[in-house]
Amino acid sequence: MSRLRSAVVKGKKGRLETVETTIRTRKKSKAPVKEEPTTSSFPPSLYHTFSDPAEVVFLRSHLLRWYDKDKRELPWRTLALTESDINIRTYAVWVSEIMLQQTQVATVKDYYNRWMKRWPTVQDLAAATIEEVNQMWAGLGYYSRGRRLHEGAQKVVLELKGQMPQTVDDLLKQLPGVGRYTASAIGSIALGQVTGAVDGNVIRVLCRLRAIGADSSSPAVTEALWRLANLLVDPERSGDFNQAMMELGARVCTPKGPLCSQCPVQSHCRSYHRVHVKQEQSAKELLGKLDMPDIEDCMNSGTCSLCPSEPWDDQLGVQNFPRKPPKKAPRAERTLTCVVTRPGEAGGEEYLLVQRPNKGLLAGLWEFPSVLLQEDNEVKQKRALCEEVNRVLRSCFNEHLLQYVGEVVHIFSHIHQTYVVYSMRLKDRAVTQQTPTEKRQWLTRPGLQEAAVSTGLKKIVKLFDTADSLKDKNSKDGKRQKPEGLKHDRSQKTKKSRPTAADGGGRQLSLSSFFKTVKEESS
Repeated sequence: MSRLRSAVVKGKKGRLETVETTIRTRKKSKAPVKEEPTTSSFPPSLYHTFSDPAEVVFLRSHLLRWYDKDKRELPWRTLALTESDINIRTYAVWVSEIMLQQTQVATVKDYYNRWMKRWPTVQDLAAATIEEVNQMWAGLGYYSRGRRLHEGAQKVVLELKGQMPQTVDDLLKQLPGVGRYTASAIGSIALGQVTGAVDGNVIRVLCRLRAIGADSSSPAVTEALWRLANLLVDPERSGDFNQAMMELGARVCTPKGPLCSQCPVQSHCRSYHRVHVKQEQSAKELLGKLDMPDIEDCMNSGTCSLCPSEPWDDQLGVQNFPRKPPKKAPRAERTLTCVVTRPGEAGGEEYLLVQRPNKGLLAGLWEFPSVLLQEDNEVKQKRALCEEVNRVLRSCFNEHLLQYVGEVVHIFSHIHQTYVVYSMRLKDRAVTQQTPTEKRQWLTRPGLQEAAVSTGLKKIVKLFDTADSLKDKNSKDGKRQKPEGLKHDRSQKTKKSRPTAADGGGRQLSLSSFFKTVKEESS
């Protein structure tokens, strides 16, 4: 008993000394200390890390063996393994990592191959124009990424004598658009530097491996995950290890429907262990057995900055980790846009395009004349749009030339955009013969297809073509048809319904029918 008392006293004394040390440290600091939640004032439990070096070695071995056997053959991986020139290798991995930000591998592959074929070195990219870069990037989304690649290439050529940065720190400091993850990924894959890399897939894998359930975007969790990644990374194969972690998250440890039975590191996963023990407990409870296994858990649960704040949900299983904050709903916007055409010199039609500003959403891309919808009034809408067309063309066309086409919905990451589409067909080419400017151009259909335009504009063109084809068919058949799949919502008008017999319109009711109708209305 005296030993027990002694241990308790020592434990209390140790905790008091830790608190006193923390207070003294904070008093010495001159910088203002941001108040943290109570849970973050306690150090994370060993439950959320790997305290046994042997377990780390086994995890590396299991994961890399699986990766060597089952990895996908991807063009950037092949190039990173086969390219002997460190400058080209670093550039090639940099391009792949920027393209893969928030974009699926299947989408990136074709873009990457076209990009590297056209600009195989950083010098080639630096010599390109931003218009060419935007054109190559069109359809890939998050267009600022392509612009930053171009800016970075020019910086490497002009300021760094054509040599790509050769360390993680230099990559982070010297390349625009390169953050902590991207610098670590390039450094490990292209340069062989021993550093972990934490992207969205790796966050999910690590949170499940060590049962980290707090908000994965919080500073405490972010730093814990980077510590884990740097602890686990294989010093001999850092690039392969980081790619194996990403591959595991993308193909096995997925956000929904994870394939735990196929996971090469299942035996190291605290989330899986918890689910397995829960299932055993449930089975033994049904059989009336009392010797149920205990669930290993964090000893500091309730005060640990990495433990979940929400209770365990049996239905979610390993998907209890990680817990994410509710996603902010995208804001809704409505934009008026006008497809302005004129007769082409060699037949066909030419389309008027204007260039967006160099900063902000869809920076530098080409679009049809557009205005953000401010008032839900058809007359004012058309007038505002016509004024924008007149401003671009320095003309004075009347809004009666505008023809309503339909609506197109396009979802950005933070905007639910609805394009209200009109068309304006100009019959006389001579009235629009102004000198082209950097911000305005007329393009033929082939030119339009090759221009640096957004996916939203391509949807608008498709709607315009569909409406045109239906118009031609209606004029030939003499029948009016409504385009399928098009949302026609002009000024929210509703058709007047025909008067029914119950309303007193149409033919006269018989006496029995009249009383029947009255009875139904009153019931």
